[in-house]
Amino acid sequence: MDELQDVQLTEIKPLLTDKNGQNFQDFDCQEHDIETPHGVLHVTLRGTPKGNRPVILTYHDIGLNHKSCFNTLFNFEDMQEITQHFAVVHVDAPGQQESYMNDCALINRINSVIGIGVGAGAYILTRLALNEPALVEGLVLINVDPCAKGWIDWAASKLSGWTSSLVDIIMSHHFSTDELTENQEIIQTYRLHIAQDIDQDNLAHFCHSYNSRRDLEIERPILGLNENTVKTLKCPALLIVGDTSPAVEAVVECNSRLNPTKTTLLKMADCGGLPQVVQPGKLAEAFKYFVQGMGYMPTASMTRLARSRTHSASSMGSADGSRSRAHTSSQMEGATAPRTKPPFHLGSSACGTSAPQVAFC
Repeated sequence: MDELQDVQLTEIKPLLTDKNGQNFQDFDCQEHDIETPHGVLHVTLRGTPKGNRPVILTYHDIGLNHKSCFNTLFNFEDMQEITQHFAVVHVDAPGQQESYMNDCALINRINSVIGIGVGAGAYILTRLALNEPALVEGLVLINVDPCAKGWIDWAASKLSGWTSSLVDIIMSHHFSTDELTENQEIIQTYRLHIAQDIDQDNLAHFCHSYNSRRDLEIERPILGLNENTVKTLKCPALLIVGDTSPAVEAVVECNSRLNPTKTTLLKMADCGGLPQVVQPGKLAEAFKYFVQGMGYMPTASMTRLARSRTHSASSMGSADGSRSRAHTSSQMEGATAPRTKPPFHLGSSACGTSAPQVAFC
């Protein structure tokens, strides 16, 4: 068989919004404010729960809400097939939504979830999985940091608080120094969103709470020694980080503490601190294979990126195609062809550097 070759592809941009800021792919959304002992949670339910299937539960990072953190991904065309199979529940941290709703309703009981969290949201969902392992079937953790802040980090954050504005501190949490200077369009969009759409007092509380987090105290199990007693995630986990993200070291550290048989680390090329915004196509593809590995959506079609790779690889091998097919046919006559997976390499640089337009709605 001809060896597949890496093909450089340009990222397919997500669907654009109309002049009113409403994306036509947003469907069946219900918003609720839910009272909890720790404050009001603003929750957006997208779709309806499908039988006994888990619900996709998202939790955003500091300085963002579910719209600015996840809608570019969930409004992307390749995610639509996934959301047809799973209901989605977006959770906004207390006080981080753009406006409060007056109605107070309870969401139907959720049996289990597949969590997608970014930064602070990834930490929160990881702690949920540690405390309620029966509830969480799988985790996609973007920019997760399992460690508490050390004294040096604490001192540096105090110094930053004296010399930098809250918005600048949040921006440096999301973006590397190179990103802050090179991608002015997306930087300006998020700077204005953080400064104008998020309540600054509530944001300061959320930021302080995250910076005061405790270590998750997870450790890699040793087969035959402590795999049943060590504190670690019981569910499969997909760790994601951009190769220029400020969170690279933290994500690598988290990966070193988890069970390697249940954990995959995806380091996205040509991507920084917000891979779900800059590379929604590649992340949608990774998520689809992740849920397929959990036993869901076995007949799902390939994403457009995977189809493009397959087509390109087939074109490059077309010169030898007739001879290979004839040789294969003579060998396999009367036999059943094995079922193969679509060509997909998580770590490959399959997408270009162009960043899609940000859509918050």
